[in-house]
Amino acid sequence: MIGVDVAEGLWTLTIARPEKANSLTRQMLLDLETAVGRAAAQGARALVLTGSGKVFSAGADLEEARAGLSVDPVWDRLSNAIAALPCLTVAALNGTLAGGAMGMALACDLRLAVPGANFFYPVMRLGYLPQPADPPRLAALVGPARARMILMAGARITADQALAWGLIDGIQEADALLPAARALAADSLGATAAHVAAIKAMIPAR
Repeated sequence: MIGVDVAEGLWTLTIARPEKANSLTRQMLLDLETAVGRAAAQGARALVLTGSGKVFSAGADLEEARAGLSVDPVWDRLSNAIAALPCLTVAALNGTLAGGAMGMALACDLRLAVPGANFFYPVMRLGYLPQPADPPRLAALVGPARARMILMAGARITADQALAWGLIDGIQEADALLPAARALAADSLGATAAHVAAIKAMIPAR
């Protein structure tokens, strides 16, 4: 349920469970973690993370969430692995982004979304803590007050709000989303992996 496409240094990882709003099982998270590790080991120059259908991800699979997946450290391991990639990473958000799935998007260098996307992280209402890396990454993008709006006040924000707040870097229609994400990666794909890694290392990490 995780698609992996590799072409000339560009890795595209696709969450492919549209019949369940791309909700994530532990195995899917492990598969993503493995794919990210392979991308690092094989010298990826750019990585695009996206979903199939009209939702990027609704977060944890409900049945597995009840069994403890919502607080499993695999979420944080995955987002930290994405953040540590020595290449350009782009989240191409094909729809709504919810819950723990937000962590992997926050860990990317850039984020694009379709106009109808919504963003929410209902940890306060659901009674559990966000994964440790998520609040500081969120605050680095939108500021502490807006991070509190999302994590503590349960704000559900639109793509337009997300762009205005700095949570995403652009809005694209669905048919232009992946081409736009790949266009952002064009310069990185034209460079060596070492050059890409060197420039990324010069930019302070969130």
